[in-house]
Amino acid sequence: MPDDSPRQNNPPTPAVPSPALPADGPDARSEAALRDGLGADTSVGERESGSAVAEAGGLGEARSAPVPGTAAAEVDVLDGGAAGSGERPVPLVPDHVRALEPEGGETPDPLFDMEQRRREAGADKLSPFGRPGEPLGKAHPFVFGFTAALGVICAWMLVQAVLSARQVIVLIVVSMFLAVGLNPAVERLQRARLPRGGAVAVVFLGLVLAFVGVGFAVIPPLTEQITNFIDHLPTYIDELGKNERVRELDREHQILKKAQEKVTDPNFGQSAIDGVVGVGRVVVGGIFSTLTVLILTLYFLGSLPTIKTFFYRLVPRSRRARVALLGDEILLRIGGYVAGTITVAFIAGTVAYIFLSIMGIKFALPLALFVGITALIPLVGATIGAILGCTVAFFDGTFTGIACVIFFLVYQQVENYVIHPRVMKRAVDVQPAVTIIAALLGGTLLGIVGALLAIPIAAALALIIREVVLPRQDTL
Repeated sequence: MPDDSPRQNNPPTPAVPSPALPADGPDARSEAALRDGLGADTSVGERESGSAVAEAGGLGEARSAPVPGTAAAEVDVLDGGAAGSGERPVPLVPDHVRALEPEGGETPDPLFDMEQRRREAGADKLSPFGRPGEPLGKAHPFVFGFTAALGVICAWMLVQAVLSARQVIVLIVVSMFLAVGLNPAVERLQRARLPRGGAVAVVFLGLVLAFVGVGFAVIPPLTEQITNFIDHLPTYIDELGKNERVRELDREHQILKKAQEKVTDPNFGQSAIDGVVGVGRVVVGGIFSTLTVLILTLYFLGSLPTIKTFFYRLVPRSRRARVALLGDEILLRIGGYVAGTITVAFIAGTVAYIFLSIMGIKFALPLALFVGITALIPLVGATIGAILGCTVAFFDGTFTGIACVIFFLVYQQVENYVIHPRVMKRAVDVQPAVTIIAALLGGTLLGIVGALLAIPIAAALALIIREVVLPRQDTL
């Protein structure tokens, strides 16, 4: 209900005279300005609060000088400046930066406020650029994306490097393969109380003699055949011209005329020279590659224990013993595969030489060496050697050629079902289907070298799967 009691008006507070101040000086001027701003009728309490506000607003502003490039630089420090006259102050920051500044009342953006930047960074005398924050977690999107992008770039660069150095890598792999294959022979000589250096020298000397023997057995007959062919080339051409079948083909297709035009062509000489140069490059490249493989094999064979120890030390101590046992077994199987392959090739070459010598075929020794070398190639090597041997045999007569075909067919069956399984069973212990698939994949990727390396690699993978992967799956 309304209050009907008479209201009591509080009497005005009597004015208390202010203490006298000096007539001159900054304090007198500040007091005069304060009185003018508050008014003469203002009470002492109101004056004191008003003076505090004025000091906080006016004098405080005067103390803090505006920082160039910030929003405070646009405000005049004194009340009687451009702001009091109604004129817009001259901006000290560009318009496109001012558009990004936060509105009044918000926390200053460290992008525009240097003091806020230092406060948020925790800058002080000891850390003028601030203290580092907490590291980003592995699950952070930035860390994950950066790591993935870096991995893709590194993988691409690695692939390009491997493709660029493919020939060198192949030579290194072949050399290491030979060193691992010859290591069982070195260890056998070591068990006979021969130092490793002496054992390596004996085995390497035998390898060099084998290469030299193959060269002396193949190069002289090949050179003789080429020289003989060049000397008798006119006679061969005359005999071809007298052949009735050749004449019939010449009448239909004008073979001799086209051959004559090709020979009399001015560019024929240059083409022949280019062909000779190309053959020379191939020969020089083959010699260089052979020497490189021999030298690398010697180094790898001498330092194989050190290389094994280095790689085993990369494995954690808790699993080093098991990894060392598996690694030794893998190297033993690779060595067994190399020894078994050489044994099969030696048997093939020896049997071929005996048969070709009995049949009286010319150059039986080079042909037998070719058959033995091609027998090192899985799947197709024996077929390649048989084709060359049968082709040469047909030049000696039809009966000789047919007998040669029958011999190689029978021998390949014996090798595939009797010799090869017995020799390789203990060496690699790989299923025949896996052997065929591995040889096909290796030959497709790296050619003959890939086919040679595919089977021992498949044997190593089979051992790892049987001893590591399958037992782990059984415990899950």
